[in-house]
Amino acid sequence: MTEEQRANERAAQALALGKAQLLIESLPWIKVATGKTVVIKYGGAAMIDEQLRADVMSDIVLLKLIGLKPIIVHGGGNEISHLSERLGLPVAFKDGMRVTPPEVMDLVKMVLIGKVNQELVAQMNEHGHIAVGLNGADGHTIKARQLSAELGLVGEVTQIDTTLLRDLIASDYIPVIASVAVGQDGKSYNVNADMVAGELAAAIGAHKVIFLTDVDGLYKDFADKTSLISRIKHAQAIELVAGGTLSKGMLPKVQACVTALTAGVSRAHILNGTIPHALLLEIFTDQGVGTMIMQDAQDVLVEQPLDNLASKLHGV
Repeated sequence: MTEEQRANERAAQALALGKAQLLIESLPWIKVATGKTVVIKYGGAAMIDEQLRADVMSDIVLLKLIGLKPIIVHGGGNEISHLSERLGLPVAFKDGMRVTPPEVMDLVKMVLIGKVNQELVAQMNEHGHIAVGLNGADGHTIKARQLSAELGLVGEVTQIDTTLLRDLIASDYIPVIASVAVGQDGKSYNVNADMVAGELAAAIGAHKVIFLTDVDGLYKDFADKTSLISRIKHAQAIELVAGGTLSKGMLPKVQACVTALTAGVSRAHILNGTIPHALLLEIFTDQGVGTMIMQDAQDVLVEQPLDNLASKLHGV
């Protein structure tokens, strides 16, 4: 064997050892999470790349096979905007929410229910018949009322009925839910998927709620990429929401985290879904990635005021 061949063999052994170490590190986290319900909100740029989307769906299937009970909530804002433009329909936002007249609501349902939901379900079902697609109108799972006349058919969640979800989970399926709700008037409503995920996690008593987005997490200063907040407590998150400093994109995510934790959900996570296997790294490794929001009574690595709470993104 040449020196180059020996070096290659040592490199291969080191790689295999690293993988084995990762499996060993994940064991206590798997023991804690097995049998627990995890709500995963999937959206943003993390949905655009087809290969990345397929990898995320594979990771979710792996969570299921390990013993977790995942529920997926998804949006599809980018695809709605692109199709609206192609069809000559208005693309307008107010306070970060899509203005949704009836003709746009029809398109929202077409994209979220007829396209995105079916694609996600199909990608998971490549690994076995384990995913079922639905939307909030199915079984009246997500009920909503109109948020404002200016926004049209934009709704806010009034009630989550977990009956259908619990039945699907008991039958060993992964529910995949498009963020379209139904009102008392029978109309469909476009509901922010972040808020749906938070309300759903609260209603079903999830162990965790996870938001896969296109940023690394919550920053003290978004322009300073070394200011990622890796861990924060519930009370601090409430202060952030009240402070009015969060961006329009991050505000509903943190609000949804607060909703879930207020109802007793143990932890909430905001992750960059464009990082390969970020979901697995956050759940099953000591360091994790992104931002974790935890109950006030839980231990946190950095015990100091929010103004001083910052850390680098953990290496993958």
